[in-house]
Amino acid sequence: MTDFGAIDALLAGARKEVPLPSAEERRALRDGLNLSRAQLAQALDVSPSTVGGWESGRDPSGEVREKYAYFLEGARAKLAAAAQESADREAPDEEHSADADPAERTLADGPPAEEPRPRSPEQGDSVAARPGADEDDVVALAAPQPCVLCGQPALHQVAGFPQHLDPGECGSAGPARPEAPAPQPETSAPRHARNEPPAADAEVAVKRGAGKRGGPAAGGATRGGAAPGGAARGGAAPGGASRGVKVVPVGRRLKTADTPDLVGSAVAAVLARHEGDVEAATRALVKRAIPDAMALLDETRKGGRYDVIAHPWLPEILRKQSARGSDQIWEARPKWSRHELPPGEHEVTALDINGAYLSALKTHLPIGQLEHATGDHHDRRRAGVHLITPPAWEHDDYLPNPIGSRDEPGPLWVTEPTLRLLLRLADPRHGLCDPPEIHESWTSGATENLLEKFRVALKDARDRAIADADDVTLEYVKAMYSKFVSTLGESNYNRELYRTDWMHLIRSQAFVNLWWKAHRAYDEGLMVVRAMGTDELHVIGDWRAVFPEGRGVTEVKVKDVYRVGTDTGAESDGADD
Repeated sequence: MTDFGAIDALLAGARKEVPLPSAEERRALRDGLNLSRAQLAQALDVSPSTVGGWESGRDPSGEVREKYAYFLEGARAKLAAAAQESADREAPDEEHSADADPAERTLADGPPAEEPRPRSPEQGDSVAARPGADEDDVVALAAPQPCVLCGQPALHQVAGFPQHLDPGECGSAGPARPEAPAPQPETSAPRHARNEPPAADAEVAVKRGAGKRGGPAAGGATRGGAAPGGAARGGAAPGGASRGVKVVPVGRRLKTADTPDLVGSAVAAVLARHEGDVEAATRALVKRAIPDAMALLDETRKGGRYDVIAHPWLPEILRKQSARGSDQIWEARPKWSRHELPPGEHEVTALDINGAYLSALKTHLPIGQLEHATGDHHDRRRAGVHLITPPAWEHDDYLPNPIGSRDEPGPLWVTEPTLRLLLRLADPRHGLCDPPEIHESWTSGATENLLEKFRVALKDARDRAIADADDVTLEYVKAMYSKFVSTLGESNYNRELYRTDWMHLIRSQAFVNLWWKAHRAYDEGLMVVRAMGTDELHVIGDWRAVFPEGRGVTEVKVKDVYRVGTDTGAESDGADD
C-alpha cells in the first residue's frame, strides 16, 4: 500500500506545463505595456538577459514558467481592455452630433446660415480679422524695417520680428499699400451670382494659396494682381467681406531660396584647376576644409531664427588648464569590452558606424553665453555642461557604462547628451540605473536644430558622392564635418567660431549614439562584445536582422570579422578613432 500511495501522490502532483505564446507575442505584450526587460526580470526574480532569451524562443520551466505565463495572460487581458476602451471612445456620439453647437461647425459643414455683417472699405483688414493672428503678436511699424524672411521692407512686426503678413510679398520689391477698392453696387443677388465664394471657401483658399512660392497670395490675390472678383491686393473683397491674410508664425519661415551647392562647385573648381588629378584635388580640398565648412555654415544659417554667439565668455571648467592639457569636461568616451564570453568558439563582427560626427551635429546646443545655476534640476529647454554624481552601473557584464571608462569615483562635469542619456535610462521604461544627482550647471537656451541645415547639406553631398562613386567629394565632406567639430575649441585653425562647449557636446552625442546602438543590439538578442570610440561596435549574432547594411549615415558596414573562443582567444583590429 505504501508503494501505491507514493505513486498516487506522484500522479496527483504531476501536471502539464502551462502553455506559452510565441516568442514574438511575448515581447509584443511586454512592449505594449511599456515595460522594460529589467522591470519584468525584477518582478520574476530573474536577470534581464533571461527575459531576453525567453523572447528569443527559449522556454522557462518550473515555477518561474507559471509566473511568466501569469504575467503574459494578464498583459494580454489588460491590452485587450485598453483597446476596447479606446474603440468605445472613438465611436461617434450621434446625439451630440445632432445637437452640435453651430459655433462648432467645421469647413466641411458649409457656411453658417446667417451671413456675416459686411464691413465697410474704411475699416480695412484689421489684425483681429486675420485668421490665426493675435493682436498682441502683430504690431504695425511706424517705419518699414527689413523682413526677417526676405530682407525687403516690411510694415508689420510679428512676435517681435519684422515680417510681411502676406507671404506673396516676401521676396518682392516691397509691400504694397492697400488701395481703395472700386465702389461696388449693393445687390441682393446670391453669392454664386456675384462670383464670390462663401466664407468657408474663402478660408480654404487662404490655406491653400498661402505659402506657395510664386503662387496665389492669401485670399486668392495674385502677386501684383487683383483678387478674384476685382478686389486689389490689400483691399476689401466684393460686397465688403473681409479676406483673411495668413500670418506666417515665427519659426515656420518660408523658404525663399535653396542653399547653393557650395560643395559641388568647390570640387568642380579644384578638379579643373588640377586638370583632373584626383589625388592633388583631394589634398587641396582637405586642406581648405575648415574655411569651406564655415562658409557653408554661414550660408545655411541665412534666415535662421537665432543669432549665434561665436566667441562667448566661457567658464574656467571649459578652459584648458595648460597649453597641452585639457579642460574639466568628461565626454564619456566608451572603451569597453565584455568581460566573459560563453564557452565555445564564436564569430564576432566588428561594425563601423558611418558618419558618426555628422549624425552627432543634431544635438541640443546652447545658443548664447552659458549661465550658472545650482540645484538638482534639469531644464530640457536649455543645454550645456553639468556637475553630477553619476549613478552606479550594474550592467557592465553585457552593456558599457553610459559615462564611459572612468576609474575615479565622485562628481564630474558631463555634457548635455550624457546627462540626458542617464536621465532616460533612469526612467521607468528602462530602469537601468538611478537618476544622477545634479549639483550645478552652466547652460543656455538651446535648440536641437541649430546646425540641422548644415548637417543636411553635408549629408546630401555625401549621399550623392557615394551614389556617384565620387571619392574626391566623399573625402572632402568627411574632412569638413570632422575638422569642423575638432576645431571648435581653442584652436588656431578656426578663429571664426570658438565654442568649446559645442565641441564637447557634439563629441558626446556621437558617443551616446553608439551607446544606443549597443543597447539596441543587446535588446534584439545580439551579444555585444566591444564598444569603442564613436563608431566601433563588435557583436555576435545575426546583426543584419538588427542594423541595415550600407554606407549611409543610418546604416553600418563590416569593418572586420574574427573568431574568439577557447582555442583562438580574442582577436581584434584594435582600431580606435
